[in-house]
Amino acid sequence: MLLRVGELAKRCGLTVRTLHYYDEIGLLTPSARSDAGYRLYNRDDIARLHQVQALRRLGVSLTEIGALLTRPELSLAAVIEQQIRMLDEQIAQSVRLRDRLSGLRQQFMAGEEPELAEWLTTMELMTMYDKYFTQEELKQLPFYQADSARRQEWATLVAQVTALIQDGTPASSEQAQALAVRWMNMVERDTLVDPALFAKLRLMHENEPEMQEQTGISPAMIAYVMQAFAESKLKVYQKYLSPAEFAFVRANYGKRMQEWPPLIAALRKQMDDGAAPGDPEPQRLAQVWMELFRSYAGDDPVTQQKIRNAMTQEPSLSSGTWINEALLAYLRQALAILKPAS
Repeated sequence: MLLRVGELAKRCGLTVRTLHYYDEIGLLTPSARSDAGYRLYNRDDIARLHQVQALRRLGVSLTEIGALLTRPELSLAAVIEQQIRMLDEQIAQSVRLRDRLSGLRQQFMAGEEPELAEWLTTMELMTMYDKYFTQEELKQLPFYQADSARRQEWATLVAQVTALIQDGTPASSEQAQALAVRWMNMVERDTLVDPALFAKLRLMHENEPEMQEQTGISPAMIAYVMQAFAESKLKVYQKYLSPAEFAFVRANYGKRMQEWPPLIAALRKQMDDGAAPGDPEPQRLAQVWMELFRSYAGDDPVTQQKIRNAMTQEPSLSSGTWINEALLAYLRQALAILKPAS
């Protein structure tokens, strides 16, 4: 039995765009195609997708999943152990939810009348956060605190982006770029400039339709913002590149953009954990970094150096990317060790 991409997406709760992306990055390549060119998935493909979804729910990044699935020695017992821990956390979440409901009941019994809809919406959001973040992370995460001023700031920004999309304003417009830069800077701020927290937040948003509905932030809106954000970066790079160089960068800059956040988070974790730049994992991540860099910069050292010069001279290129000077210094050390072996 072969399933077309649309039917598989519907049955597994993903979008067609997500399955296309998995194919593009080599994570899930369909075993066949129809005469018309449609992707066709067989039983083995579906089994692999099940593994991908299971690992995603455990918080594993797409880059790490790709590496894991190539390891025949991957221990099923270890995966089961992770699933048990996840179920334990879900049980704890249920207990916390019960406590919140008990608190709501006590308010009513005391004659208080809170705004029920708002209270329940907040509680639902809190429960979703519990599934993806540790309690220690939640104590620090500004998104979770969700004070009224911050909620209003985000609601205003979402409304502004919605208006641009409804008016048909292209993502390349000055208005869209300005809102996208503001959006990404706010996300960076509200994740404490921590790429690992951002990766978890993004995973939660991808996996929870209720989150999308309650915030008004759809996958299409995120795609629009990311395209506009990319346009804001390209506008800066254009000043440093020849027309031919810029044409290549423009054609390839956004193709693998989704792979950067988990890579940045993984490298940041190695740095924060005290791993030496020459250790195996930082070296592997440095190789992935260079692969992604070359995917849009090309293989010409002259063009690559122009792009590095732009990043050094234009602080706006690092804004909203979770990349800071400490991380760049750590990366440069890893690359300096990597180069003789390349």
